[in-house]
Amino acid sequence: MSITKFKLAENVLKRYSGIAKTSDFMAAGLARPDLCQLTHNGTLERIRHGYYKLAGDTGISEARYISCLLPEGIICMESALFYYGYNDYTPRVWTVAVPRAISLRKLKGDIIPVKAYYIPKEHYGTGRTTGIFDGVKLPLYDRERTICDCFRYRTRLDNEIFNKAVNAYIADDQKNLPRLSRYAREFGLFQKVTSLIEILLNA
Repeated sequence: MSITKFKLAENVLKRYSGIAKTSDFMAAGLARPDLCQLTHNGTLERIRHGYYKLAGDTGISEARYISCLLPEGIICMESALFYYGYNDYTPRVWTVAVPRAISLRKLKGDIIPVKAYYIPKEHYGTGRTTGIFDGVKLPLYDRERTICDCFRYRTRLDNEIFNKAVNAYIADDQKNLPRLSRYAREFGLFQKVTSLIEILLNA
């Protein structure tokens, strides 16, 4: 193995926070046979077709894996609730909204635990913003979209989590009730959402 090739690969991985694509290596001057050689001799580890990391690198955050391997995903539901402080329990899996047309291959594997919510195209972008997770910027649904999703997927949420989330939203100085109403209308949840919100606001 050429030390030059190793250093070249190492520099590419540093530039891309531990995970790089085949095209990233090739742009830096490495050829496909070089990647095969570096993988075969145990220098690189292929984590998915076209994606590599240094073998034995355990310092890559789960957020970085999400950003690389599931770029279409938007952090939602339990993971979003935890991000906003609406849930005290650290989620055991990443809850991620994905388009219904996404390849199931992208959701398979045991690198990180992911729970997918399949979202129709017309609602996929509603409330999309970004958040910082372990220093990594990821797509994230805003507070109002997250609360609406709690109503949409009510049967998939623990009662305690649901109640805590709605009450925490009411107490949040950054809540935006007009936006919540607009989203609720879009999702056909206006009556359910506004009725409960009014009760809690007047409690």
